[in-house]
Amino acid sequence: MQKTKTYSKYPFSSIFIYNGATVAHFILGGLGIIYGYSFSWLGYLFGALYLAFAFVQMYIIMPLKVCPNCVYYRMNNSLCVSGLNRASRKMAKEGDLKQFSNRSKGPFCHNNLYMASLIAPIVALIPALVLNFSPFILSALIALVGLLLFRMFIIFRRISCLYCAARRQCPNAKSMGIT
Repeated sequence: MQKTKTYSKYPFSSIFIYNGATVAHFILGGLGIIYGYSFSWLGYLFGALYLAFAFVQMYIIMPLKVCPNCVYYRMNNSLCVSGLNRASRKMAKEGDLKQFSNRSKGPFCHNNLYMASLIAPIVALIPALVLNFSPFILSALIALVGLLLFRMFIIFRRISCLYCAARRQCPNAKSMGIT
């Protein structure tokens, strides 16, 4: 069995794919909610709230709460797959490696918030499709499901987690059998 290489510095292509898929998912989800419920001002409100929630949980809460407990925070000249370890060093003080697995503990843990930010627009677009059918809403729903599956089966399993230095401590990698 061949040993998998561990990245201390992910290649730019991996970081681009990870963040590109994340940002595309969030923006498409927000636009889908806005457009799907555009017959009411609530569509604009919920679309904007979703966008705020998704970006804040990923690009503010994660560097403040998860990244300081990650091995990439401590490694010199390192760059994790999201690139947020570098932002975290500027935003938060170093945490405890033993607390890294807490990212998956509790109902409002980061893993649950992250999954909610990916699944919420999919769930929201199903009734929108019935109430306000359009080819855009159908396409957005299909694209969001595709992006979620791409993240789970390609990004996590082949680009991100497989090469991660934190995979042995990470509850996500353990749940996928990547350790």
